[in-house]
Amino acid sequence: MPKKNRIALALAISLIEGLQIAGSNHYRGLVRRNVQQEEVLREEISKRNEAPSVVAPEASYDDGEDTQIERDIRMLNPFLLVVERSLQGVSDLVTSFSNEERRSREKRRIIILGSGWGSASLLKSLGSSARDDEITVISPRNFFLFTPMLCGAAVGTVEYRSITEPVRSLNRNVNYFEATATHIDIQRQKVMCEAVVCEGQSCAISDFQVDYDILVTAVGATTNTFGVPGVREYCIFLKQLQDAVSLRQTVGNCFERANLPTATDEDRTTALSFVIVGAGPTGVEFCSELRDFLQEEASRFYPHLLPYVKIHLLEATTTVLGAFDQSLRDVALDALQSPRVGEFEIAPVDVRLGTAVKEINATHVILGPQEAVPYATCVWAAGIAPLRVVADALNELGPQQTEAQSVTRGRLAVDPYLRVLGLPSNKLGTFFAMGDCCADAQAPLPATAQVAAQQGEFLARLFATGYDTTQDIPTRSGTKEPLAEAFCQTMDNTNLIIARPFQFLDLGALTYIGDSKALAQLPAGIKGQGGVAFALWRSVYIAKQMSLRNRLLIFGDWVRGRFFGRDLTRL
Repeated sequence: MPKKNRIALALAISLIEGLQIAGSNHYRGLVRRNVQQEEVLREEISKRNEAPSVVAPEASYDDGEDTQIERDIRMLNPFLLVVERSLQGVSDLVTSFSNEERRSREKRRIIILGSGWGSASLLKSLGSSARDDEITVISPRNFFLFTPMLCGAAVGTVEYRSITEPVRSLNRNVNYFEATATHIDIQRQKVMCEAVVCEGQSCAISDFQVDYDILVTAVGATTNTFGVPGVREYCIFLKQLQDAVSLRQTVGNCFERANLPTATDEDRTTALSFVIVGAGPTGVEFCSELRDFLQEEASRFYPHLLPYVKIHLLEATTTVLGAFDQSLRDVALDALQSPRVGEFEIAPVDVRLGTAVKEINATHVILGPQEAVPYATCVWAAGIAPLRVVADALNELGPQQTEAQSVTRGRLAVDPYLRVLGLPSNKLGTFFAMGDCCADAQAPLPATAQVAAQQGEFLARLFATGYDTTQDIPTRSGTKEPLAEAFCQTMDNTNLIIARPFQFLDLGALTYIGDSKALAQLPAGIKGQGGVAFALWRSVYIAKQMSLRNRLLIFGDWVRGRFFGRDLTRL
């Protein structure tokens, strides 16, 4: 290493160690000041330990302090967790540059299934350290999709390509195969894949298999139909990019069909009846985006059709946006049920809570023996279910998976290091999972993009810094320095640094409710609504894009829409 680089590295390490010592002292002070909280948490942990556990025995550990107590106390102080995680990232970066032992080892064959939030975060976080292993991404989709903006893409607020980023652009040091994983052979450490290549009217199917040393499953989930007849035949989902493309075409078709001179009033009412099933963030945001489209575009080009438009929002539970605080739910419900008054009035959404869908046919959504809602477009946004490849993998795993299914419900149960439970002892550390396809039975987390992204960052640190994941508790070699101590990484008498388990930092939730208004639920009980929350919503969505290219494209879409309106061209 050149002399200037060595000096810079030494200065960086000194600065980090100084910050870490301060952070460590603050952390210890926090623990001392929270004696009462600690006693409560210890009692809770004691009760938890007395209950039957579904976590792998090897996942429990004792490193000289009550790690779970410390973890829960940090959850009580999100700011401390932010500081600790930031310093952890810088420390891992320095370690990855200076760890020659890791560079000299044999390259591992790491297979990543999926190209969603978890995979994209993992690839971005690995950076140049991906060169130290042979990493291959396998996904039927050769791009990352910014799913929170699918609703906007479905009505033209943003363009499709603005919310996608090619997989190969996320990390140029990895391979990519456009294929679908059909089966995971855990014993032989192989993944069976199927690639479908279509040219014109003909398609060629190619089957192949790949070997792995480490498999990371981040395949996400599919839409849950809950066994309701007719959902797959007649509904449009809103989970993939093609769903948004199809929905945008359908909305345009509905207005053009209703605009024909041969259409009767009954034809217009039927053609412009929209039903959205599911009042979670996706359902609420699509209703809001659709009403924006009516207010800003349909009022200019189809003003005579606005009286015929009907929007129905159906929800089986008794509330909208169940993950939000009650006061914010009330704001969202009021926004949906209030008419928008302007040059042309936009009718309120017909919100029906506690309403379960029994069946869907070609013309009606059946709610009961004597109740049905006519529709031309039905959007199903009512939940998620595991993919077949995940269900098949569960059948090959041990009893720990079976015991955990009462909590994980079809998802892969993982330990605190995101290692899949139920593996043979000689396969420990070879199979990881993250995102919607997995859950920790002891601490289940919501199936959100935020969780998957943080899990991807966690695995990147675990892989890049040389932790041995085949051990009961992942460790790596090191020396007893403040660098390790300040990050609360415990070392035993063999100078091994013990990895910390995954810890989710809840940054809050944002949802768009239309008319340039949004809801914001942030840590520490901070809540916001209206224009300020909308500005935050847009700022966060811009910041979370995977590249500068996406940020510029989305910003350009918003500016274009503000001055020229949405593009109503139907190609």
